Amino acid sequence: MREFDYRRASDVPGAVALLGAEPEARYLGGGTNLVDLMKSGVERPALLVDVRELPLDRIEVTDDGGLHVGATVTNSDLAAHPEVRRRYPALTQAVLAGASGQLRNMATVGGNLLQRTRCAYFTDVSKPCNKRVPGSGCPAIAGEHHNHAILGASPHCVAVHPSDMGVALTAFDAVVHYVTAEGPHEVPLAEFYLPVGATPHRETALPAGALITGITLPPAPDAAASCYRKVRERASYAFAIGSVAAALDVRDGTVRAARLAFGAVASRPWRAHAAERALIGGPATAEAFAAAADAELAAAEPLPGNAYKVTLIRNLVVAVLTELAAECRRTEEATR
Repeated sequence: MREFDYRRASDVPGAVALLGAEPEARYLGGGTNLVDLMKSGVERPALLVDVRELPLDRIEVTDDGGLHVGATVTNSDLAAHPEVRRRYPALTQAVLAGASGQLRNMATVGGNLLQRTRCAYFTDVSKPCNKRVPGSGCPAIAGEHHNHAILGASPHCVAVHPSDMGVALTAFDAVVHYVTAEGPHEVPLAEFYLPVGATPHRETALPAGALITGITLPPAPDAAASCYRKVRERASYAFAIGSVAAALDVRDGTVRAARLAFGAVASRPWRAHAAERALIGGPATAEAFAAAADAELAAAEPLPGNAYKVTLIRNLVVAVLTELAAECRRTEEATR
């Protein structure tokens, strides 16, 4: 590990100024991903700017009925918050599926958004990797790629984004708030993660030195009937090999609204717009759910070792939407 300096920021402008003065600095929240990458030599910051004590640790209901979540809110506090559990249950489920209690107690919302891929070639500095060293190549394409991308990949990178929380936030149209030396800004999460293209080392739309201050979840009445389902290779905590965040509004057997996002299939959480369009206005049946999944997965370009993900995601979509449709029917019957 490279020797580094450490500073604790006392306010947001001070944190931004510290990073602006040192091009090789990094913000430190919970450190659950960054410190691991420092140990392996992937990240080699000259300065860590600790932002954990900044006043960004609150969850508040917004005037329009959404939620604002500060960047230093821990994953544990996010998952346990009563308004999150009531308004966006899939978000609570995604956070609880993401890591052990010890890690959730340390990990922050802002840091979760910025976690790096778990591709073995990326974390092994003895191997080439276009994310780590642009232009060096992507050995995963011809090598070990069973947990890599089937959607939105490129010849330059097939790694996947590891966040569970990000999948649920994508389904709920979250907005990311950040601050630069020029002042506050915001960007929809749908635009926050960049397409992998020919520049896989450029992962987000954040300007250099920007500090994430929070996220906003817009009001989403249909999110009350939502679910996050994750498949992993072992029962204990592990990164997903496929996941689905979904919300559904069904009345009289017809889908009135639908939200769907996939995890562990692309370099960013994948919003399933084609599937949503296929669902809305159609019957709430397993056959219709499967057809909607097929509409989205028609764009999949799996590699030889990860073609199983197409079937896995299709089956997950059907299972989750069938469960939510049954929940909607029960609610509808109870209110008659």
